[in-house]
Amino acid sequence: MVVTTHQPIFLPWPGFFYKALCADVMVLLDQVQFPLGRSWLTRNRLKSDQGELWLRVPVWKRGKGKQIIAEVTICEESFWRRKHLCSIRQQYAHAPYLEEHLPALEAIYGRGQQRLCAFNLDLIRYLWQALGLSTRLLLQSELGVSGSGTALLVAICRALQADTYVTLPMVEKYLDLDAFAAAGLAVRFARFRPPVYPQLWGDFRYNLSVLDLLLTCGPKSLAIIKRGQATFS
Repeated sequence: MVVTTHQPIFLPWPGFFYKALCADVMVLLDQVQFPLGRSWLTRNRLKSDQGELWLRVPVWKRGKGKQIIAEVTICEESFWRRKHLCSIRQQYAHAPYLEEHLPALEAIYGRGQQRLCAFNLDLIRYLWQALGLSTRLLLQSELGVSGSGTALLVAICRALQADTYVTLPMVEKYLDLDAFAAAGLAVRFARFRPPVYPQLWGDFRYNLSVLDLLLTCGPKSLAIIKRGQATFS
């Protein structure tokens, strides 16, 4: 069995879903520490007539100290949900597949989730289904494992009786490959090349949220992600 992991980020980029395609199971790390600085857990990019369109989810940080991702609470002091949806409607008004996906997005934003992780997970599960992924999606908390760094990843693989862990080359320097080997686990690095596809608004922008791809390319999106032509090392 092949396992991969990722934090439950907001409106993930295509490489997130390519990692899932390379594995039998993806485990979302909801029990690790929430970053104190900027992170993809609370923001991501779409596209607008002015260039990049940043969407940000406000969360409570002040006075919270170190939090695990599952505990982070959304701040509802602004109309950010309405602003996100208005921006998507406006900037993707001419996208071929906006009307196909907009009702689901409106429903997710309208649920009023209190926790960031719950909100992000709702979006990830919808994108997962819309793309047609068959990889199993689990939460770290569902496995009952804890820890940090390589020790956590090894524990996750053991809990799932996996023999292989797959990830992207950019994280290799953070992994203890000897610890994987000692646990009898192979590590594979998927070298993903972000695909080019038709976009609105001028010059192509790499690594936007996969929502940009889905709204412009619809049912072709998964095949386009697969064109990333990953090789393994």
